[in-house]
Amino acid sequence: MSANNNPLENRLWGAADELWANSTLKASEYSIPVLGMIFLRYADVKFAEAEKQIGEQGSGRRRSAGDKERYQAMGVLYLPEAARFGNLLRLPEGENIGQAINDAMRAIEQENPDLRDMLPKTYNRLENATLVELLKLMGFIPMDIEGDAFGRIYEYFLGKFAMTEGQKGGELDVSELDIDIGKAA
Repeated sequence: MSANNNPLENRLWGAADELWANSTLKASEYSIPVLGMIFLRYADVKFAEAEKQIGEQGSGRRRSAGDKERYQAMGVLYLPEAARFGNLLRLPEGENIGQAINDAMRAIEQENPDLRDMLPKTYNRLENATLVELLKLMGFIPMDIEGDAFGRIYEYFLGKFAMTEGQKGGELDVSELDIDIGKAA
């Protein structure tokens, strides 16, 4: 991936902004779940990379209780099956997507105690159709993107949300948005 992600950032922001325009949410209400979704996609990419490495090192055995520690030793957040991005992306549209994403965030926190009470769990505030589109949008982020590129995308979105909220006379409380994207690096 090139060091210049502006086209990707702009495309992601444009699509997210369009979804937001069709909602009744303020920037601060919409930004938290969107930034959480970027974090989830990042964690999933890193998990998939580690899973591949572990598979190449292993003998094809089934997952064991020690796998969690192997991922964490590689500096990767352990993602339970229900919290994997692909599983969320494949949920049927009739499913309560907001609840499923909230449950995924809780499951990540349970498996990674350093994140306890840090991940957003307000996805039920967004309509199912918006969440489906957000999942698809985040699915466009390439799997081979570098970790610092995710950080740039995250910071880009954070800045755009803050600027948008400021233009509307409101204040964006960035303390609520402080998910450490590098925690899974």
